[in-house]
Amino acid sequence: MKKFNITGKCIPELHYMVDISERVERIKNMVDAGDYLCINRGRQYGKTTTLSMLKRRLDHEYAVFSLSLESVGEAELKTGETLASAILWMLNQKIITKQVSCLVPDAVRYMSQVTPPVPATMSTLVFGATISTFCQLNEQPVVLLIDEVDQASNYDSFIKLLGVLRDKFLNRDNEPTFKSVILAGVYDIKNIKLKLRPEEQHKTTSPWNIATPFNEDMALSAKGIMGMLNEYENDHKTGMDVQAISTLVYDYTAGYPFLAVRLCMLMDESGNWTKEGFLDATKSLLNEDNTLFKDTSKKLDDFPDLRDMIYRMLFLGEEFPYNPQNKPQELGKLFNFIDEEDGKVIVANRLLETWFYNLFFTDEKLKNRIYNNGAESKPEFIKDGQLNMELILERFSRLYDNLYDNQRDERFDEEEGRKKFLFYIKPIINGIGNYYVEARTRNMRRTDLVIDYLGKQYIVEMKIWHGEQYNLEGEEQLADYLEAHDLDTGYMLTFNFNKRKKNKMVRKTVKGKELLEYVL
Repeated sequence: MKKFNITGKCIPELHYMVDISERVERIKNMVDAGDYLCINRGRQYGKTTTLSMLKRRLDHEYAVFSLSLESVGEAELKTGETLASAILWMLNQKIITKQVSCLVPDAVRYMSQVTPPVPATMSTLVFGATISTFCQLNEQPVVLLIDEVDQASNYDSFIKLLGVLRDKFLNRDNEPTFKSVILAGVYDIKNIKLKLRPEEQHKTTSPWNIATPFNEDMALSAKGIMGMLNEYENDHKTGMDVQAISTLVYDYTAGYPFLAVRLCMLMDESGNWTKEGFLDATKSLLNEDNTLFKDTSKKLDDFPDLRDMIYRMLFLGEEFPYNPQNKPQELGKLFNFIDEEDGKVIVANRLLETWFYNLFFTDEKLKNRIYNNGAESKPEFIKDGQLNMELILERFSRLYDNLYDNQRDERFDEEEGRKKFLFYIKPIINGIGNYYVEARTRNMRRTDLVIDYLGKQYIVEMKIWHGEQYNLEGEEQLADYLEAHDLDTGYMLTFNFNKRKKNKMVRKTVKGKELLEYVL
């Protein structure tokens, strides 16, 4: 029986997976054209699986060598000569273990004669000549796929290897060489300086400017996720609403392969393929200390400007025009932390955004009285498995005013008000519920918080007071948002820094929806 898989490559015979045959076909067209390229996407974004499926597709037309630099050690990376020898040895091992098709005896015999039994030292000049002779002897064109190139891209030896491949590409009309070379990793090898340690200056220019731009969308599509879950449902007969669950998976992950498949794994483990089971899976996933989240945290530590940009987007509601030349944005796009929508920077998906919120909460919660007060008051806010949102807002309003009344000005409220409420609600729902911020409504003036708690949703609009007319428009927008979520009651938390304002709670009906607004 197949299973879901998030470790290493996915194999169609063993794993439930999205059909990526159309993507593979488009990459094959690039191979057919003789392109050299680099597939650079975030961690656990389907690169290895894509290369594996591409090799399957190419095997009947090309001699395809699929290598990985993951296990290459310091000794092999020490110089260009040691790395060239290691690569040649790895190529020969693929031949010996019969992992390459479309080979002729003369080419196999030649490779066995020129390759030592263990990696030794080979000049890059000899390496280049060996590749040319091998490609000339073999009747079918040779394709080279190299995964996990980040393992080597901090080393000058790797730059030398790229230089050899570039030189042979530029002279391919005169001497045989690889038909196509595809490198896969997180970092863009054409701009290899990004892989150097943040505190170091870039000293080397990458020779990989021969690469054809690779703009393939490698996110899983909503249709593809549905196809994967249809196959699962045909095998297991769970009775799930495949369309509804696949839509939820896509809406929360935007097709990030690791996140989408991990959610399916968690629902498979629980046997609960309902909306409630899905929400439980999101809560479990966000509480995991998995490799993706560990790597994400490390990258934010390594690149503080990127961290600062994401923080300002989430808590200050700042909008950043998308500029691919901006270094924090370039990195964020490279890591699949951010994306571009309507010319503006957005967080790449809802799950990752919530994880970012949780990370920033962890940084500040121990020194934040708001967080601690919410944790202490938690038992009062839950009755019969439901949140008393009215009481939560009332208590928060009172606490907030007591703590910050004499500090109130526009900058304080815009930067701190909404963040403080998120700090307050987090320990109340922690362990049982979850939340996300609706990205379409998050800006300097308005943020909609959607709280999921034991299958029930609560929507709280947090906004800055900008006059009565703006407030009326906000009420209508919230009523429409409630209708879209099939809810009857919504909540508004308005931060008003007008010195003559008075704290109050207003209850009204708008478009048939009950709205409770707390003005601070």
